[in-house]
Amino acid sequence: MDKIAVLIPCYNEEKTIEKVVRDAKAALPEAVIYVYNNNSTDRTAELAEKAGAVVRQEYKQGKGNVIRRMFQEVDALCYIMVDGDDTYPMENAREMADLVLERNSDMVVGDRLSSTYFEENKRPFHNMGNSLVRASINALFKSDIRDIMTGYRAFSYRFVKTFPVLSRGFEIETEMTIHAVYNNMQVDNVVITYRDRPEGSESKLNTYSDGFRVLKTIFRMFRQYRPFAFFGLLALLLFVIEVGFFIPVGIEYVETGLVPKFPTLIACGFAGLAALQSLFAGLILHNLGVKDRRDFEFRLQIVGKDTKE
Repeated sequence: MDKIAVLIPCYNEEKTIEKVVRDAKAALPEAVIYVYNNNSTDRTAELAEKAGAVVRQEYKQGKGNVIRRMFQEVDALCYIMVDGDDTYPMENAREMADLVLERNSDMVVGDRLSSTYFEENKRPFHNMGNSLVRASINALFKSDIRDIMTGYRAFSYRFVKTFPVLSRGFEIETEMTIHAVYNNMQVDNVVITYRDRPEGSESKLNTYSDGFRVLKTIFRMFRQYRPFAFFGLLALLLFVIEVGFFIPVGIEYVETGLVPKFPTLIACGFAGLAALQSLFAGLILHNLGVKDRRDFEFRLQIVGKDTKE
């Protein structure tokens, strides 16, 4: 098992990968640098190996698929994950690693949004999207994560070996954050200085399609991790609809003793039944979630023994 492993997922980063690997070796001389090449069509793999990295391949396209492969294959007490585009300074890597190794942090977030991100990043929709996602996650999961979608993070062994990677693309960062918050893991923030990509280096992130996937992931994981809140809100919405349509029918019945809008009354009955079903579905899924959390805590104990051995 490595003490520190630096994980760099890469797709067509020949302009920056050598510098990122050299900076990582300078900041963490004892670390093993792993570059996972994701079907690059340029010299990314060749240049990474030349700079001293261990180069491996992931043939399924997508950042989530690369991270799944990295987490499965690499064993380390501390993992530093950083993008290969040279937008994150490796000078903060030591502080992040120390939080994992000495302060028992499970995930350290490299916080761009509290420093230079909004000045350096030239894509306004990205700025708005990051702020929206951060506000949504913190509100829905009652957390205080300062940068949800940063690609610069440190992880403990127990986080990596208990994290189920479900996403295939850039929404993976959102999934990591929610997993840590939901399972009451220790999360720390380190403010980093973000710099935009150097000239000639192109982002692989599509503002609209990847942004939609991130929002879809938040919706899916809110339903999965907080089912009682999700289905409770759905039940409340259905109840409000039922009452809204029933009021005029009820008033007319009180005044005339007749129900001329009988189909509306039937629809109100179905809406009420759907509200009850949603409420009970939320209760059942909530209880199943409690059991899953107990099982997860047991798995954490087993994984914790692996690092001691």
